[in-house]
Amino acid sequence: MTDRLHLPAGRNGAVAGRAGFLPAADHGRPPHPDDLALAVAGRRLLTGADGRFPRIGELPGTLDWVPVGTLDGVPAWAAEVADDTALNGRWRGWRGLAAELPATWADLAGRALAVVTWRRTHRWCGACRAELTDVPGETARRCPACGLTTFLPLSVAVLVAITRPGPAGGPGELLLVRHAYGPTELWALVAGFVEAGESLEAAAHREVAEEVGLTIGRPTYVDSQPWAMSGPGTLLAGFTATVSDLAAEPEVDPRELTEARWFPVDALPAELPPAYSLSRWLVDAVAGGGPR
Repeated sequence: MTDRLHLPAGRNGAVAGRAGFLPAADHGRPPHPDDLALAVAGRRLLTGADGRFPRIGELPGTLDWVPVGTLDGVPAWAAEVADDTALNGRWRGWRGLAAELPATWADLAGRALAVVTWRRTHRWCGACRAELTDVPGETARRCPACGLTTFLPLSVAVLVAITRPGPAGGPGELLLVRHAYGPTELWALVAGFVEAGESLEAAAHREVAEEVGLTIGRPTYVDSQPWAMSGPGTLLAGFTATVSDLAAEPEVDPRELTEARWFPVDALPAELPPAYSLSRWLVDAVAGGGPR
């Protein structure tokens, strides 16, 4: 828990300030010119010259705005834009936004991407093929013919920072891996999606066994993060765990990983995940507090 494994100061501030963003499916009124506007084109969002999101009044009145939440009490709306050349500004991916903006802004951007993508890909009933309609006050769509209701899906993935005590009383060690896909140059953590019918802890045990052939003790939950890079509606849950056999060496699954290696926590490689990611928060927390 976070009282046993302290997160970096910057992350603690982000947690405390996260109440500034609240998801919402209904603002109880139409968009106001001073409300926040999140225009979405594919997987990119529009920002102004200051790097922040524009206001409703700054964009064309023909866009179909849907509520996505509030930021510091200001209602925020999202709309899909078919042609990004029709709007002036800078179109940016979520990774760039998360690297520069506060965590609350990144969370809002991720929700806007999720809602817009889900609405575009869930127009028709999967049971009877009728066109779906919005459910007032909820992020859901319902079939007027057969009553099937579809909610915005949420996919959960676990990250596991695996540790072991260092040899001869030296610094503890952290297991880092290189994935066979995505940013392959980075040293990251064992990770994977939770399957239906599986607990978070069971998923952590399974992913560690599958990817590096190790067994771990009971995982300790540390923190979570909405993660728009893995697709709409992805939530990461981070854990630390100590390897059960202290002498065991990892055996990688070549379909998932290219390499796995123990590193002393005081001599970690430079090629680590970005500072805004849960993976990096876990790495930094272990490096700062030692293995738990």
